[in-house]
Order: sequence, then structure tokens, then C-alpha cells
Amino acid sequence: MDRSCSRTRHWVCEAVKIIEADANRSADTHLLRYPLPPEWGIDLYLKDESTHPTGSLKHRLARSLFLYAICNGWIAGGTPVIEASSGSTAVSEAYFARLLGLPFIAVMPRSTSAEKVALIERQGGRCHFVDEPSAIYDESRRLAAELGGHFMDQFTHAERATDWRGNNNIAESIFDQMKLEASPEPDWVVVGAGTGGTSATIGRYIHYRKLHTRLAVVDPEFSVFYDAWCEGDPSLVGTRGSRIEGIGRPRVEPSFVGQTIDRMIKVPDAASIATIRYVESLLGRRVGGSTGTNLWGAFQIIAEMRTSRSRGSVVTLLCDGGERYAHTYYSDEWVAAQEMDLSGCFARLEDFHKQGKW
Repeated sequence: MDRSCSRTRHWVCEAVKIIEADANRSADTHLLRYPLPPEWGIDLYLKDESTHPTGSLKHRLARSLFLYAICNGWIAGGTPVIEASSGSTAVSEAYFARLLGLPFIAVMPRSTSAEKVALIERQGGRCHFVDEPSAIYDESRRLAAELGGHFMDQFTHAERATDWRGNNNIAESIFDQMKLEASPEPDWVVVGAGTGGTSATIGRYIHYRKLHTRLAVVDPEFSVFYDAWCEGDPSLVGTRGSRIEGIGRPRVEPSFVGQTIDRMIKVPDAASIATIRYVESLLGRRVGGSTGTNLWGAFQIIAEMRTSRSRGSVVTLLCDGGERYAHTYYSDEWVAAQEMDLSGCFARLEDFHKQGKW
């Protein structure tokens, strides 16, 4: 039986072409040097993912998920696309859905901020609310079945949708951009984990390319990735979600591949928030909370390198801009409502930047 249809095949070819053309227009994201004293002999770089058309690291994930679903035959012309997300992934997927002329629905908790809803709707997406946050997955599956659509399911497909061997993934991009630097093979790459797809891609690429770079994954409060990794128990389940958007999960997601990771670092939420506020003047811009988590972990590793008199380089990610968090991370009222005390973290950051100590 011949299941092919010339109209469907034509749509698939055009859809892939449209997505590839968008990537070609976007070029690559910048690799920025963080200001550290040159006498330390250690360079810190930030891969600036905020320059993607949808403003975050999740743009890469959304592109990969759409290509994966299209090439698997799960999405065709007119297929409604559904995702369980209230954050940057939904914004990026809405962008690609509109690019392809597909309806997009983001399933999210009713408590989602109006700013996030506006970002998704600005990209042409529709928001579907549930009262219980844990219901977003079942409701996404129900909607997909009811509408004859496709549930994208980022938490399952993130690690397999990206070609970890290359094809301009984030790992290949980082190491290509490092080639002309003083220490072209980083001692460490530091990233967070939300789906786990980014850490899996980078970890696999490091092994595949026979590199000596080590991978550190930072994990915020209330996320179970750190404890599950340390205890070797992927069945661990937490009681609440992460306050640092884009990373941290109350369960170990299917895309999290712990075997690719060399080290995990637990980062208090107050440390993430203090870091983004501290580095604003150094970077000349605001960045999101997950970037603060990344930098806190990177600073700790650099201080350890200083103690051991090592020289070299560290790379981490600038995941998105801080303009999305004006009413949360950069709001003193929000910080107070979360009962956070940032003073101790500011003192540690000051000590690090002056003396390289942790």
C-alpha cells in the first residue's frame, strides 16, 4: 500500500525549506567574553542565546522539535500543534508554527503571568489554561486527540530531536567559535537543565569529538535533577516547581541524560537572583534568572581553578534577556514576597570578583 501523497510530500519539503531559511537568516549567536582580571589566566565566555528571533535558547529547541516532528510525519499542512509550556519554549514554538501557517496552542497553568501570555499571543499562539499545573501534560494529550493535532512534548523529545554529532547544534557552534581563543578547548562548559536536551547534546558532542572538556550542570532549588543524579535515582519527584524559569523540574524528564554529565552544582534561588542583579552593570544589560544560575556555577568552578593555579577557559550560556522578568527577578517587592535575602550572595559575588575566591 502506498501511503505517500504528493501534496503532503510537497508541504513537508516546503516546511523544511522555510525552517532552514529562517536559520540561515538568523546566523549564529555571539560568544561574549565576561570581564575577569587578565592576570587570573582564566577566560569566561557567554554564548548569547538571547539574540535568536524569539529571544532565548529555546529557539534552537523549537526549531529542532518542528523538524523532528515534520520529518517523522507527525505534522503536515494544517496540523494543530500543542505544547505543555508557559515559557520561552511556547514563545518559540508559536513563532515556528506561524512561520508554517499552523495553529498553535500552549497549555499552561491559569496562574501564568499576563506578560508570558502576551509574548505567546504576539507570536500567533493561543493559550489554554488549566487549574492544576500538573495537568498540563494530560490536557495537552487530550487536546491533540480532540483536534487531530500533535502534542510536541518537549520534555520527551528534546534530547533526540537535536543531532548531537553536529549540524550546527549549540555544542558545535560553541567549539567552532572557541577555535581562535587563547584556550580553545574549554576546561568546563556550564549549563542548566530544563528538558535536559541542551546538556545531553553538549555532553554527547564532547564525547563524540574526543574532547577533554568537562560538563557541569547547575540545578536550582526545588528541582530534583541534582538529587536524582547524586543518588542515581531517576524516580525522585519533587513537591513544587522551580522559581528559575526555563530550568529545574519537579521530576526527572525523559530527555535528561545524567551519564553525559561530569558534575552537578546546586544553586540557591537567591544566588541566581543576586547574580543577575550583580552582573547587570558589568554586562551593561539585564539577563534572565537561568543565566544567573549558570554564572554562579561558573564562578565557583573558576574560583576552584584559581585555587589549583589552573589556567584555561570556561563557557556558559546567556539564555535570555532580563526584560521578561522586570516584575519578578528585578522587582524588590517580588524578592521580598519570596522571603529571599540576597545580601550574603552579594557578598560572595563581591569577594569572587575582587579576589577570585569562593
